[in-house]
Amino acid sequence: MNIDMEEISKSIPKTGTSIVGITCKDGVVIASDRRVSIGNGQMVAQKDFKKVIKINDYMLMAVAGTASDAVLLSKVIAAELKLKELKTRSRPTVKEAAHLISISIYRNIRTPSMIPNIVATICGGFNEDGSAEVYSVSPAGDIRLINDYDASGSGMVFMLGLLERQYKSGITVKEGVNLAQECIKSSTQRDTASGNGIDVFSITKEGIKHEVSEEILPQYK
Repeated sequence: MNIDMEEISKSIPKTGTSIVGITCKDGVVIASDRRVSIGNGQMVAQKDFKKVIKINDYMLMAVAGTASDAVLLSKVIAAELKLKELKTRSRPTVKEAAHLISISIYRNIRTPSMIPNIVATICGGFNEDGSAEVYSVSPAGDIRLINDYDASGSGMVFMLGLLERQYKSGITVKEGVNLAQECIKSSTQRDTASGNGIDVFSITKEGIKHEVSEEILPQYK
């Protein structure tokens, strides 16, 4: 029996995705769309996939890539951070979480497999010392501290220009929420693998807040 890996790859649900992270003076903002697609965005497989995932009470990660790999990665990271907290009796930092994500992605994509494990993430959170951080981890496993903003996924090209023009140093969380929402709106207008909804979260010293939960409905004339 011949196995057509190209056909199998096309049929695997992918988050396609528009995800964005913004560093603000009083916290961080993480946002995403909700669409899962098959065949390079040719078919919508799911319209309500939650791509911003809660890791713990003060940390989130937004995921892009193969849907199953992204979900598994988020569960592994949450469990590993909880174990670390129990062992050390101290709260893991956002930097520690980001490096754990980076190591996992680096190892996974370099492990021989019939189906490559491809995931990109933007993670953000609020540290115990009062600092807020955002990190971006590429599908290759490299990691970057984001001092302003970053976007990832198939809709990235439609968001970076908007961020470049509208982001201001010292932006507040309230302003960041509005900017992130506009970024996702912009990408869903042009990227076929992004759409169906918008989720925007903030993380401040008060905790995680789901700022925007908006469904994008089709309009028929």
